Amino acid sequence: MSKFYITTPIYYVNSDLHLGHAYTTVLADVFARYNKLMGRERFMLTGVDEHGQKVMEAALEEQVDPQAHCDRMSIRFKDLWRKLGVKYSHYIRTTDPEHVEVVSAALQKLHDKGELYATDYEGHYCVPCERYFMKKDLEEGNCPLCKRPVELLKERNWFFRMSKYQDWLIRYIHDHPAFIQPENRRNEVLGFLKQPLRDLCISRLKERMSWGIELPFDRDYVCYVWVDALLNYLSGIGKDRDEENFTRWWPADVHLIGKDILTTHCVYWPTLLKALDIEPPRTFLIHGWWLVEDQKMSKSLGNVIRPLEMIDKVGVDGFRFFLIREMVPWNDASFSPASLVHRINVDLANDLGNMLSRVSNLAAKFFDGRLPAAKGDTDELRGRAENLLSRWRGHVEGLNLFGLLEDLFGLLRYSNQVVENRAPWKLVKTDRDAAGRVLADLAEALRLVSLLLEPVMPERCGEILERLGAESSLDPEALRWNPAGCGEIRHGEPVFPRIDEERFLADLEGGAQPAEEAAAASGKGKAADGSAIPAEEQGVGLVSFADFSRIKLVAARILEAERVAGADRLLRLLVDAGDAPSETPRQIVAGIAQHYTPQELLDRMICLVANLEPAKIRGIESRGMLLATRTKGRIVLVDPGDVPPGTSIS
Repeated sequence: MSKFYITTPIYYVNSDLHLGHAYTTVLADVFARYNKLMGRERFMLTGVDEHGQKVMEAALEEQVDPQAHCDRMSIRFKDLWRKLGVKYSHYIRTTDPEHVEVVSAALQKLHDKGELYATDYEGHYCVPCERYFMKKDLEEGNCPLCKRPVELLKERNWFFRMSKYQDWLIRYIHDHPAFIQPENRRNEVLGFLKQPLRDLCISRLKERMSWGIELPFDRDYVCYVWVDALLNYLSGIGKDRDEENFTRWWPADVHLIGKDILTTHCVYWPTLLKALDIEPPRTFLIHGWWLVEDQKMSKSLGNVIRPLEMIDKVGVDGFRFFLIREMVPWNDASFSPASLVHRINVDLANDLGNMLSRVSNLAAKFFDGRLPAAKGDTDELRGRAENLLSRWRGHVEGLNLFGLLEDLFGLLRYSNQVVENRAPWKLVKTDRDAAGRVLADLAEALRLVSLLLEPVMPERCGEILERLGAESSLDPEALRWNPAGCGEIRHGEPVFPRIDEERFLADLEGGAQPAEEAAAASGKGKAADGSAIPAEEQGVGLVSFADFSRIKLVAARILEAERVAGADRLLRLLVDAGDAPSETPRQIVAGIAQHYTPQELLDRMICLVANLEPAKIRGIESRGMLLATRTKGRIVLVDPGDVPPGTSIS
């Protein structure tokens, strides 16, 4: 079986999680799923970059140990990928001992081969970008990348003889047209290489910045964060500890990156690999930026789009679909809440959802959900579907998911035209068999479209296939016109309900009444003195014994814990409550942050009220409530003892 190895960049742990992180990682996940559909073994690597000056300074600001800062932030990235349905093969952290060993071994090899040398250097250093620049590269005295001030530093450092490989890299790019995609980025790298390539500083003095991997041959220095980070693509598949696994997956088929890290990946990385006698990756796919009001997302501009907020409002699959459908990878894309609503309403509710609703409703109404075999003689429907089946692999192998989705929705639009033209609800009155054949062909086309959309929207497409009486499958054999592809069809509620755009936008702008205000307005959520109780401190209130007897109490184990940003009392917990193995861990929000640190809660057993309706607290969905008591001014968790998660408490 052939293989497919795709990577995302590893993300700085001091960054806000934003739309760009979500897009790159979902795109990698979707490519991995499509390659699985082609019958290939897949390996997707993602993770976090935990070393460097930015991380150290963020930890100092918080007055915590850098490792503690990294541990806390890493949970947030993992939680986002879980929420987005991302199925990575390995999640790497650059503080992992296995990664540290690979970096140390690579540095030692470069040193032993004479690829490194030490010399004095003076340059303008940008802390946020962690890069040196020559004076001529600065823009009005600032960093040319992030536009922030730089520091003039003079110190002795270790350098990699990168200039030695300039001619080789130029030849390699010319000889391998697919190496850097799209073409405009390839030309950008070649343009950069027209100037003399300077050697790369690969060290930082430990006395100035200690949070990094020591150089094995000079303990006064740590490794430059970009050299450390790039080597994750090797350590993540077992370099130096599992050579069989490493040989199986390397070279990477696709390194997926944003255009802001083009030079580090397309110049630094291939030359480092060449010096290490390791084959380069096959392809870099460089995507554009998500823009908000024609500007790149930036914390300082206050225009960062946080994906968790969007997921809660439109659903995981709707959000995943928007990301893949809206951006042509080689261009920038503009985000607006209106564009998100438009994509979901037009493509999903109108084209896909309406097609399912029409077919399932008519099949249930006139045929009790049992249609004849799909002969494929309805106008050109089968021919168009089979033409699509012959082309979809080319789109995926050409890294053009935008083109694939264009084809899929073209077939859906044509299918909706067939419904209008053939009007099976009228045809059934004069020729029942003909009406059944039209609906069967439409159902089969819808089955094929749903299978090809499943890597983008696994949950919702699985539901569509279930309604069609068809199987959800990543088996390439399922992708052929099959007269018996659909079984008993059932009608149901819309899979993609239309979103009220006006209400959606008003909600985003803060039109919804905060929980604390709503409670105060209704006379609930007040203390004995009449003051409002914060939402995070409100309990279930007074209940009758009949109500109490319906409460489901179970034992649960805390798997992850972190503070909720901007809330002094709140912790977000992921817990194992003994739910079905296919379900993700429960998320609950608890107002205990002033009494317990996240670290001391890990692996602790709690009593959980498990059958409450989900609630939103600070925009975070909470699926349950833990039990606690108050003693001597302190909240104490009720401990069910050493019993398996999910054990009923009575």
